[in-house]
Amino acid sequence: MKSLSRDWFIEGTIDFEHKKYVLLAYLQEINRYFDKSHLYPNLADLMFHYRNLLNFKDNKTVLQQTFPQRISKADFEAVKLTYKKMVHDDYTMQEIERIITYALKKMYPALQTGQEIYDFVESCLDIDPVGLVPLMPYNGYFTLSNGTHKTNWVYEYQISLFENQSDKYRHIYVNLIDTFEQSIVNTPQAIKQQLIKSRKHLPNPAMYHVQSEVAFPLEQTLLPVAKRRLVRYISDAA
Repeated sequence: MKSLSRDWFIEGTIDFEHKKYVLLAYLQEINRYFDKSHLYPNLADLMFHYRNLLNFKDNKTVLQQTFPQRISKADFEAVKLTYKKMVHDDYTMQEIERIITYALKKMYPALQTGQEIYDFVESCLDIDPVGLVPLMPYNGYFTLSNGTHKTNWVYEYQISLFENQSDKYRHIYVNLIDTFEQSIVNTPQAIKQQLIKSRKHLPNPAMYHVQSEVAFPLEQTLLPVAKRRLVRYISDAA
């Protein structure tokens, strides 16, 4: 997917009609992916741009205090703005505000659509521990079942904690290590025992079986949602 640049609304010529064309082409592609239930990276990209615009809008008072200047680069992760000197131009600022207002209005319905798809996928997920769960379940395995597909995917995961200035977050790293065809004999419990025997670095791993009752695109939708759901499940249970 061809994404918008971070500063698309203030890059180059500040012209509402041109920026409108760029935005609508981007949203058309986003919605085309959503029609296929492809959430990632499309939903995350759209959320970034929406929040980016909101951050810019929230800093409007800062812009007014420092004008006449023109924004040349925005570092919204750190909520900082750097400026490039320019001749006072009220029209440019009005055009930027017009672009932002229009973009937020147009992005919001697409964002709602993506969130509705995400919520539906998450509602289809069931997570069950496989065997006993150790006291520190932040490193282990999970199997992933996709609707009526017979193939199950086996991932090793590691959950880490990181924090920024205002909050703490958990992030999950996953690595596909195997697949298997689930059967009466080949169950998640049996797979866990095989993993313990063959992968000595985790002698007492946590293991979970994640199952979706509806089939979804694996890499673009099911796996990203399952990862986030698993992090929350483990964090709530720990």
